[in-house]
Parts: sequence; C-alpha cells; structure tokens
Amino acid sequence: MSAEAVLDNSQLHTLPAPREVTPKRTSDFALAQRAAHGDVQAFEELFRLHRRLVYGLCLRMTQDVAEAEDVTQEVFVLLFRKIGGFRGEASFTTWLHRLTVNQVLMRFRKNKSRREDALEDEDLQSHESIHPASPKAAQLIDRITLESAIAKLPPGYRAAFILHDVEGYEHEEIARILGCAVGTSKSQLHKARTKLRKLLAGRP
Repeated sequence: MSAEAVLDNSQLHTLPAPREVTPKRTSDFALAQRAAHGDVQAFEELFRLHRRLVYGLCLRMTQDVAEAEDVTQEVFVLLFRKIGGFRGEASFTTWLHRLTVNQVLMRFRKNKSRREDALEDEDLQSHESIHPASPKAAQLIDRITLESAIAKLPPGYRAAFILHDVEGYEHEEIARILGCAVGTSKSQLHKARTKLRKLLAGRP
C-alpha cells in the first residue's frame, strides 16, 4: 500500500463526522419586511409563529372563546394591512401585543353591552350550589372565580393587570404596548389589584 493511500485511509478515520446543521429561523423583522413587500409565505410564517400568542392574550382579556377567535382573526387582518408600519424600533412581539390589546379594547368600546352582567348572576348561583369534593375542585372554582373577577375589570385595568401579572411584562414594556406613560401603567395595575380584591371579597 502506498504512503498516499495510508495517509488517505488514516484521515478518513480521524476526520470527525459532519454534524447536522439546524437551519436558523428567519427573524420576525426579516419576515415582516418580506411580508410588507407582498411575500404571502412570509406572512403565513408570522401567522404560524404568533397565532397562539395572540389568541392566548385575546382569550385572557375577553374571557370568551368565540370572541377571542374573532378578535384573533381581526388582529391578523389588521396586521396584514399594517405590516409595513413595523420599523423594528421595538421587538415584533411587543408591537404585535400592542396591536392586539388595542383591537381588544376597541371591541370592548363597540360592545359595551357585553354579557358580563348576565353572567354575574349565573356565576354566583353556580358557585353557591357547588360543594367542592376535592382540593382540585376547590382550585378549579377559585380559578373560575378569579377569571370572572378579571372579566369585570374596566378594560384599561384589565389590560394592565394581564400584561403585568399574567404575561410578565415590565411597566416600561406595558407603556409601549398601551401607548401610555409608565406612571399610568403602574396606576392602572394598582387600581386593578385593588378592584380585584374587592370583587373577590364580595364588595362593590
């Protein structure tokens, strides 16, 4: 066997096997720029990546599955029209959160006669008639009671409470999402917590 053959054979045994390279996900900013120029596939990718986030926020704010689905659809229709307005100053997620919250608040303003009042009596009657048989049942009732109380908060209070205490945003981020001052965000959250304590204690 020649020296060249031995060398080539040894190199085959010493060279590491090629590693599989996971393709890097295209950034939201790049997808948004492509979607703004008419790339439908890029918009579909943004929809796939962020639909659950938008729906979850809508559901927590509206406390209604059907309404959350409607608002989610409205948000992405609006996003399709306004995607060119995203400049990348904030993260795409923050920008989309702001779009979503504004759409939910608009829905609240258009639909002031929501069924919260009708549900209030139903919730009270159902909670009074239920006797928890286990700790899990008690936890479920506590959660229903809390969600019912959150649903009764004024829209601004509810938005601040959900974004801070549920979504985990800091006040600076909430201020950007809601388009308000940081002090307003803090005030809204404080009032929301105070109102929730009264609602959960059965006080007006």
